[in-house]
Amino acid sequence: MSRIRFCLLALLLAGCATTPLVVLGPNAPTDELQQQIALDTALNKEPARGGNQVKILRDGVQTFPAMFAAMHGAHDHINLEYYIFQDIHIPGESLGDLLERKLHEGVAVNISMDGYGSRNTSPDFIARLKQAGARILVYHPLSAEAMLHLENPNDRDHRKIMIVDGKVAFVGGINLDRVYENHADPAAAAKGDARHAFWSDTDARIEGPAVADLQHLFMDNWTRQGGPAMEQRNYFPPLADSGDERVRIIGSAPHQDRPLYYMTLLTAVHAAKHRIDIGTGFFVPTHQQREELARAARRGVQVRLVLPSVSSVPEALAAGRAAYGDLLEAGVHIWEIQNVVLHSKFATIDGVWTTVGSSNLDRRSVVFNNEVDAVIFGRETAAAARALFDHDTSRSHEITLQEWRHRAISERLDEFYARFWQFLM
Repeated sequence: MSRIRFCLLALLLAGCATTPLVVLGPNAPTDELQQQIALDTALNKEPARGGNQVKILRDGVQTFPAMFAAMHGAHDHINLEYYIFQDIHIPGESLGDLLERKLHEGVAVNISMDGYGSRNTSPDFIARLKQAGARILVYHPLSAEAMLHLENPNDRDHRKIMIVDGKVAFVGGINLDRVYENHADPAAAAKGDARHAFWSDTDARIEGPAVADLQHLFMDNWTRQGGPAMEQRNYFPPLADSGDERVRIIGSAPHQDRPLYYMTLLTAVHAAKHRIDIGTGFFVPTHQQREELARAARRGVQVRLVLPSVSSVPEALAAGRAAYGDLLEAGVHIWEIQNVVLHSKFATIDGVWTTVGSSNLDRRSVVFNNEVDAVIFGRETAAAARALFDHDTSRSHEITLQEWRHRAISERLDEFYARFWQFLM
């Protein structure tokens, strides 16, 4: 991204300019589902893909076994793009053993991992996979030579994508990170020990035509970054309808002129009539995001947020809390989840619109990172997301306006200092 484009986008996100919201005319549909579909089509100039089956998965406990089951069934290829790529485990099996076995069976394995996010990944693990035949791309490596050639070393590939045989895909907030194997440990969370506490997160398993969009996104990133030549495989098989959900795959990247996911979320919130539920592990909202949430609450929409009480980045926690006051005064309900590290990135609106992906409610997800989000139009997925949200509130503490106004001086100081760095969060 050029300096001029970066500065313009920075001003946009800082609230010095506004992202135009899509507004439908007087003949707009009155049904909530059809209205959100119409808004999405107007914003993207083409309809979202229909015919998809979507399953919402909770935490590593549900997600890892589902991923391993899909990879066990692979016959052609496995494509992985992850911010953190480690040798994760389920009972009785490791990812390394599974991928090595698949490679020996003739399945192609292509892996893209972020140079910073995966900086602690075992070199022996990577060498073992390369020896078995895996193609591996490191996005923006941390080596001195590579860093000298980067226009912006802060740009990172924050995506979490798994595609098996071009037919089944996983997308969401869950990295291939061993922290998701942690058992519940309230003591670790109470101490702020994010590496040993239980991690709460969300993923989506997708079958149907939308899988091809994730595959295109994976291939585009691989090509742009000069990944090693892939084996010739059937990366885009014919995809029959598998369900009733419409899915829009949005791949965000710093080189793009339009922050499409940012605009999509703001437009959906702006159009909400009854209910907005958002769970996010990093909450450092832009001025415009805060304003849209507050406006929705003031016009009678039930706005609920589940946010972390423990974070792997304490500064982000403090910066997010600095935004609580205006939101609580507007009538937004805020919960902080207890005894776990919240890493989810999902939202659901009016029982019809749901998003699951890698984008947090912060500037970093718009300005710096490669992100991927699945926007799902359908009542079944929205109901599953609402159940997940209700489960999170049941293990959370609600922050009231009175409580927030009487918070400790030390918390206020943390919030004050965090404001100086929140643009990078």
